[in-house]
Amino acid sequence: MIRHLVLWKLATVDADEKAATVAEMSARFGALVAIIDGTERIDIRADLGETGGNWDVVLDADYRDRAALEAYQVHPAHVEVAAFVRSVVTSRSCIDFEV
Repeated sequence: MIRHLVLWKLATVDADEKAATVAEMSARFGALVAIIDGTERIDIRADLGETGGNWDVVLDADYRDRAALEAYQVHPAHVEVAAFVRSVVTSRSCIDFEV
């Protein structure tokens, strides 16, 4: 199994806008589990906001294997979600590893 972690800084600093953006990201990414074969789990979480300098949002996802992660990356449904995410974030960091 491959774990895929992505961290984002949101473009907005407004707490209500951040919450709405995280909810939208969660809904969009959550829908991908049923659509993209090999996607086992996707969880979106917001930072508590208590420590300055932390990332705002994390995606924590599991894929059956490397091939499933690669298929996810180029799947049209994910490409659409990724375009939305790029429109609401200022920076991204990612790591993939075997579990």
